[in-house]
Amino acid sequence: MLTQNLDLDKIQSGAFPTAKFGGYAKIGDIIGSILPYIFGAAGIALLIYLIIGGLQIMTSRGDPKAMQSAQGKISNAIIGFIIVVFAYLLVVLIGKILGIQAFGNIFK
Repeated sequence: MLTQNLDLDKIQSGAFPTAKFGGYAKIGDIIGSILPYIFGAAGIALLIYLIIGGLQIMTSRGDPKAMQSAQGKISNAIIGFIIVVFAYLLVVLIGKILGIQAFGNIFK
């Protein structure tokens, strides 16, 4: 294997004298506990923008400018969600390459 496993407990020992963030002493644990909420918020934002874009399409009454604006909202929502998903996959991939298990079980 070309990579080595990093034991972050040994590396970060003494970095945080006491756990002050809800019982988490490591930055990976803090980020790992926040990420599910970020993905939930991204999913809710996607749903809201899809609904708003769909309503704008239905109420555009054939106006090309309103139709184009609504289609832009829908496509931007989908592109934004795809970016969020690929960012997550990139973080997990880099974590696996470096041997960091902090992001392995985000969605328990």
